[in-house]
Amino acid sequence: MDQAPSFKGLQAASETSSRTKRANTRYDTVPELLLRRALWRLGLRYRKNVNSLPGKPDIVFSRAKVAVFCDGDFWHGRNWPVRRAKLSNGTNPEYWLAKIEANMRRDLRNTTALEQMGWQVVRLWETDIKRDPQAIAEYVRAVIRAKPVA
Repeated sequence: MDQAPSFKGLQAASETSSRTKRANTRYDTVPELLLRRALWRLGLRYRKNVNSLPGKPDIVFSRAKVAVFCDGDFWHGRNWPVRRAKLSNGTNPEYWLAKIEANMRRDLRNTTALEQMGWQVVRLWETDIKRDPQAIAEYVRAVIRAKPVA
């Protein structure tokens, strides 16, 4: 099993970064809320944070078997080559590189597991959702409509 690195023994780079990291939430993030509101306005009904599925997808359309993840750009490694280079020059680079790489491997495992169970997985980046939640919701609706209901 792939374990993410531990914070134990590490010091925060600053009080500001420590406060910022503590403020991160696992559920009901801004991108999730924006997307859920846009989906609701389109008349789409869903379940959220389904614990029984691999990765606990943020939004689930059970009948269509579509699982949606709203991935944070930092935590899930968006534009990884550039981010990796920046992190390599920052505070605690060994920890952060290992942490985000472990997150990306976990994302891949969860996506693969869901697909093997017959689910279609949609992974969305937080910045894209924030930029235009309506367009992203319409994309999700198109994915759902294109999927034959079992």
